[in-house]
Order: sequence, then structure tokens, then C-alpha cells
Amino acid sequence: MSRIFTLSTFLLILCWSCTKDQVHISSPKDYELTRLLNQHGGKENFILPESDDFGAIPQDPNNPLSSEKVELGNLLFYETGLALAPMHPSGRETYSCASCHIPSAGFRPGRIQGIADGGVGFGDNGEGRFMDGNYEEDEPDVQGLRPLSVLNVGFVKNTSWNGRFGSEFLNEETEAYWNEEDGSEINHLGLRGLEGQNIEGLALHRMVINKTVLDDLGYTSMFDAAFGDMPEEERYSPLAASFAISAYLRTLLANQAPFQDWLRGDKYAMTEQEKRGAVLFFDKANCSSCHRGTSLNDDNFYAIGVDDLYKTGAINTDREDSRNLGRGGFTGKAEDMYKFKVPQLYNLGDAPFYFHGSSKETLEEVVEYFNEATPENFDVPVEQISANFKPLNLTELEKEDLLTFLRNALRDPNLERYVPEAVLSGNCFPNNDPFSQTDLGCN
Repeated sequence: MSRIFTLSTFLLILCWSCTKDQVHISSPKDYELTRLLNQHGGKENFILPESDDFGAIPQDPNNPLSSEKVELGNLLFYETGLALAPMHPSGRETYSCASCHIPSAGFRPGRIQGIADGGVGFGDNGEGRFMDGNYEEDEPDVQGLRPLSVLNVGFVKNTSWNGRFGSEFLNEETEAYWNEEDGSEINHLGLRGLEGQNIEGLALHRMVINKTVLDDLGYTSMFDAAFGDMPEEERYSPLAASFAISAYLRTLLANQAPFQDWLRGDKYAMTEQEKRGAVLFFDKANCSSCHRGTSLNDDNFYAIGVDDLYKTGAINTDREDSRNLGRGGFTGKAEDMYKFKVPQLYNLGDAPFYFHGSSKETLEEVVEYFNEATPENFDVPVEQISANFKPLNLTELEKEDLLTFLRNALRDPNLERYVPEAVLSGNCFPNNDPFSQTDLGCN
């Protein structure tokens, strides 16, 4: 009797287990999401490569990826010792690229506006940075737009909110607009957007790269290893430094997010609610009409009428700031006015500010803005607003499902893997002012 019971119990458990697996594998949402993705080129179109799979990562032919470049760029990105041309002595060696692109904040600022030179403090996630009292309001190194995340930036062809960097792709035949004032003249070097922008960025952000500095900080041998074939006048210059930083940035991939695991075949990687949200993203919510690239980005530009940064308490910007015009501020074309690049969507919830003007502070506000589709910026003519920006009529449950997908399924929980343990100067990073040293526990 006990033998029959044991055998029956075993068969029951086996059947239940198989049925459970079968139900999960054949979940309607798995099939529905797969069907929707097939309309966008298939799952493979959205899979981010491994960070060391250099052959699969988009790159500039002038700057092929190598482990030596990535290792060097990793250190330079956080190196406060390069901050040698500040507006005031108190800013010397106090900031880095990562001052405005903080890993724990999704490689964005932790506040409405990034501050490099002229900023002090860090807080817990970059939210505690404020203006150095030695600086006048027009002196800190700040931008009139919220800095874009550099996560998955390798999949961006023309960089910046208006796409002005890079000589190829959408900037072909735009030579007439390349100018010194906005830094786009760098495009004459024939580089991809990331490499060109980082050359300009090193100067814009008041950093110094030369043989003496690299000798003093201990980086010369790493430049030799990464750029041994480059003439010395270029090897110890912002050009090589940009190439190294760009190589590192191209490896910043959110490939450990649950959605990425699901795309690779792990049906358990996303919850059923996250899957419902993903289906909404690619269907009723129509997010994929613009966010359709590998990192859920797009290289085109659209106007959705959000407010500009000067309205949200930022410094050194105002209504007349040409950056408020988006792509039109670069090309001057009427049809480009107020149109901005579509950003990537991974790790959105890591920093509480959204859009080019930081006009929304929660993902709930972002979803509601798209659901209502009512432009908030009265400076943007109605005729410029994207045809895709229209009411979604999502229910409260649908909004919750979509939020769960955006907040959880698109979040890589381990971005700290891209942060070095130390930089060669020995300085605190990403900031090195006394307030930041205290906040970061460096002293």
C-alpha cells in the first residue's frame, strides 16, 4: 500500500512539475511579447552584447576597441587629477567626468543639473552637490540641458540632445552648421559622435591632458600600451584621452537587466506584471514608436513639448538659451525646432529627474505625461509636436504594469562593476572637494 502511495505521489508531483513548467513556458505574455518583438526585427535586435565582446559593440573605425583602451578610459573617466583648469583655485582636482555621470544614478546627475567645476558635495547619490561659494552664478561648468546617460551610449550614432556630434549618419551634409561656438566643428575630424564629443568635452569641462600631467599622475605607460602606434604628439593629448574614454563608455552596457535575461531565453527573468508592462510598451502604450533601438533609444528627434531646464531651478541658463531649441538650435531649420533626441531607457529609476529640462521628478509623472499627451511648454508650437504624442487611455492597472517594466525589468542592478577601485592620482572620486570627501568617506 505504501509503495503504491509513494509511486502515485511521485507521479503526481512529476506531472504537477511538468504542468507548472509548461504553463510558465507557454505563458500568453511570453508569446505575445515575442510576437510584438518580431514586428521590430526580433528579440535579437534588442539584446545588448557582453561588455568584453568587442566585435559586437558599435565603434568608431578610427578607434577600434581594445582592453588597454577600455582599462585606461575607465580610470580617466573618474580621475579628478585631470581637473587642472578650473575657474577658481578651489576647483582644482575636484571633479571628473563622473561628477555628472554617476553610476549609481544610471550614469546621470543625481540632481536637476550636473555641476563639474564650481560644484561641491555629493550626498548619497549626487543629489547633495551645490555651487561652490567662490563662484559667481555664470562661472560653474554646467549645461543648459540635463546630461544624458552614457549607459548604452555605444548605440547612439550622433551624440548630445541635438545630435550635433559625429560627421556621419544624420549629420551627413550638415557641414554648413558645424561651428566653434557649440563645438561641432570637431566633426571635421571625421570621427563618430562619441569620440568627437569627448575631445570637445575635455576642453569644455576644463581638464588638462599633456605629457607632463600624465607623467605626474602615472598614466604615461598606459597611454603607451593603448596607443603605441600613435605619434607622440597625439598619444599624450586630448585626442588619445578621448579615444580611451570613448572606448570605456562603449562598454557601459545594461546587459544584466531582467529584460535582457528574458531576451536571452530566461522565462523566469521577468515577473508576469513586468511582462504585461512590456507588452504595453510595444503595443497599446506605443512607446516603441520612438524607443525602438537596441537600448530602447532612437537616433531621430521629436518634440513632445516638455519644459526647459531654466524653469526648474537650474543656473546659467534662461529662456534665450539656444539649447532649448533642440535639433533646430544646431541646424537652424524650422522643421527641427524643439525636437530632441530619444534617450535610452535603462536604469531610469536610479535618478529622480527626467527629460532634457528635468521637468518631471518621478516615473509616475513621466508615464502620466505621455498618457495625457498635453504639452506643458507653451513656447513649443503645436505643429511641431510629434504625431506619436497622443493620449494613450491607459487604465490605472496598465499604468502600474508599464511602470513596473520601466522601473524593474529595465534596471541593471550591478552598474558598480564599471567603477574602478581607485584612480592613479589617489584622489577621491567622482568628486574630490572637501564636502564630497566627507560624503564619500574618502577622508
